[in-house]
Parts: sequence; structure tokens; C-alpha cells
Amino acid sequence: MLASMSTHRGRLRSLPRVDALVAAADELVRRYGREATADALRAAVAAARADLQSGEESIPQTAQLIAAADQQLADRRPSPPRRVINATGVVVHTNLGRAPLGRPARDAMLDAAGYCDVEYDVSAGVRGSRHTRLEPLLIDATHAEAGIAVNNAAAALVLALAALAAGRDVLVSRGELVEIGGSFRLPEIMGASGARLVEVGTTNRTRAADFAAAGDPAAILKVHQSNYRITGFASAPSVGELAAVARERSVPLIHDAGSGLLSRGAEEWLADEPSVQESLKMGADLVLFSGDKLLGGPQAGLLVGRAELVDACRRHPLARALRLDKLRIAALTATLTEHLRGARGQIPIWSMLEADLSAVSARAQALAARTGAGVAPGVSVVGGGAAPDATVPTLLVRVDTPDPDAVAARLRRGDPPVIARIEDGAVMLDVRTVDPDDDDALTRCLREALA
Repeated sequence: MLASMSTHRGRLRSLPRVDALVAAADELVRRYGREATADALRAAVAAARADLQSGEESIPQTAQLIAAADQQLADRRPSPPRRVINATGVVVHTNLGRAPLGRPARDAMLDAAGYCDVEYDVSAGVRGSRHTRLEPLLIDATHAEAGIAVNNAAAALVLALAALAAGRDVLVSRGELVEIGGSFRLPEIMGASGARLVEVGTTNRTRAADFAAAGDPAAILKVHQSNYRITGFASAPSVGELAAVARERSVPLIHDAGSGLLSRGAEEWLADEPSVQESLKMGADLVLFSGDKLLGGPQAGLLVGRAELVDACRRHPLARALRLDKLRIAALTATLTEHLRGARGQIPIWSMLEADLSAVSARAQALAARTGAGVAPGVSVVGGGAAPDATVPTLLVRVDTPDPDAVAARLRRGDPPVIARIEDGAVMLDVRTVDPDDDDALTRCLREALA
């Protein structure tokens, strides 16, 4: 018995000292600092001691304890977002950062990263306003009287309702009480603004007359069905019909247009997606939309419309809490400038959506030939809560494998990680959403995943 206890104590004493482990963990000290590294190594030794006391036979070596500390530190201090290759075919992929920024937007962010004149008038040598940079561009891009930008579209809605309808009723169709990503629901967002939600009509059918007969509202709200569709026996009033009701009732019509399509083009697959310019022409008084969907810029919520309404939003105390930082102002300015100079095709999401099918097919066939994969017809989607029914024909690289989940996991562990989709029992890669400059990296990663 005494001999057994002595052996047990000896095994515990054989664990390395924490100071010795710290001395051997130069890389962890460099990445995380001495104090954090020592704490993690201390925890690793304590866990190993508990295992030995519970009957574990093997004594962990220095390398194992350092690896355990490394994992603990990595879990506790996640790395910054890293670049991935999006081969899913979802152009505006919410989980992958939505719209990838174009080169002008990236350059503008880099230029503004240090000291910059975000709120300084260099010519006059006095304080300036960050609103003056974006408003002229928003006016030109949407043909509105005025415009401002805040943190995101939900923030834009909260600000508009708080500024124009706090403590009063806002009419909205039951069929438009949407839930957006992260389980945020429109009634909760409206409640946060201080406005009172008044549901109008039914889930599947709402008429302009329902709005004309309801309560004593401060505003009428129309919400675009940006991530779902109600089909069949269903109807909803148009922006123009609601604008007429709003004028009769002397209240503003707020249109949450969602995706940020500035103007209507020749894209048949976007036929059901409202454009900001159209909404304003049809009589909406204030239009809200996202900056990082079909606009192709950074995360932002844009509010454009009648000058007095925009000014009320700008003067509300929430406007400062929800305002954009210098980096997103820089990126948004550059992105709007690309739209205004007629260079939409230079914005990544539009270069992807408008890429010719023959060019996409040639890239897919080349990737398949270099990796031994096959090809299959398929579709790309807009994604990101924009144009839920819209699809664009594509050619997919098809990897038939007994274990598609394992291949997809190896792709995600690549450098850079490749995000694919599993469909029809196979791993599918859509090069439409892959930057052509990444084709060689994608080829290498796929070969490694299949090796």
C-alpha cells in the first residue's frame, strides 16, 4: 500500500514544472504573452494531475502539455476573420461576410485606416461632418432628396421609427412581419424603437383599404419579402397604392426595400426585387436598404427620401449611436462611386452575377480536368436575404465520393479554407462565386482534399 502511494506521488511529481514549460513554449509566449501562456500551461498541468489521480497511466510529455495550452488559448482568443474561398454558389453569403468588397473599396479602407479627414474640413481647417461625404452620393445614386447611412438595415429601421413614430402606431401587413437572421423579428425591432405595431390585413391577403381603415397611425410601413415568398391565394398592396393611402392620411410611407438594388436593369431574374429608385418614384417617403447585399459594399443601413424625414432621423440621438465608422464610410463611398460611374461590373457581386455562363463553364471544366472531378449543371443563387427566388444558371464541379462530408471537411481545413456544398450525395463547387485569381489555389486545395 505504502509502495503504491509512493509510486503515485512519484508519477505526480514527474509532471513538468510550469516555469519549465513556459521556457519551452516560446511560440505561445510570442503569440499570447507570458502571463496568458503561464495560466494556460498551469491549467494543462492541473488537468493532467487530475487525470493521473483518476487512474490515467500515461504521463503527458512537455509537447503534449504545450499543445493542450495552445488549444485552450486558441479557443479563448479566436483569430480575426480569415479569408476563405466561397465555392458554394451563394453570391451574397451571410455567413461568409456577405458582399466581398471591390478593389476601390479595399483601397479606400486602407487609406482611411490611419488618421484621416473623416470629420475634418481640410480646406477650411475646421471640424467637418461625416454625413457630407455620403449624402451627395446617395442622392445621385437614388434620386432622393436626402440620405444618411447607419450601422445596418435593422438600425435604419429602428432609427426611422424612433424619429418619426415613437409612442405612436405604425401600420404593417401581417404578411410582412418578417424574421431576419439571428432570430430577430420585426415586431421586436419595432418595439425597440418605441413605436407601436398595428397589424393590418391577414397573413396571405392584405389590401390598401385595410390601411385606409386602421387606427390613427404615425406612419405606414411596407417590408419587402426579401428572404421568403407567400404564394398561391395571396396579395399585397403595391408601394404606389400604399403611397396614395399615406398621402390621404397625411403620414409618411416607409419602405424597407431590403437588398439595395439601386435601379432596374435588364436582369430578368431580379424581376420581383424592388429597386430604390422605383420605390421613390412610386411615392415612398423614406426607403431603407442594406449596403452589403446588391449594393455590393460594406455592412450599412441606408435611409433615403424626403429631406425633412431624413433630417429628423439625422437629428435623433440614436443617429450618433448607430453611425458608421471611418472604414465603412470609406468603403461605402468607393462602392457608390463605382455605381455612379457606370462600373457596376467592377463590383465583385455583380461581376459574379453577370458572368457569362460560357466563361463560368470553361473555368469549371478546367478545374474538373485538373483534379479528376466531374461537372454537372446547376444554379447559383443571390442569397443573403436578397431575391429569394432568383437563380442564375451555372456549371458545378462535382466530386463523387463515398464520404462527401469528410471531403468537405478537408476542404475547410485547407489554406485558404474552401467552403463547398453537398448536394445529391456529392461535393459541389461553383466557381461563379470564386475570384478567378483564386482558381489555382482552389485547384491545389481540392487536390489536397482528394489525396
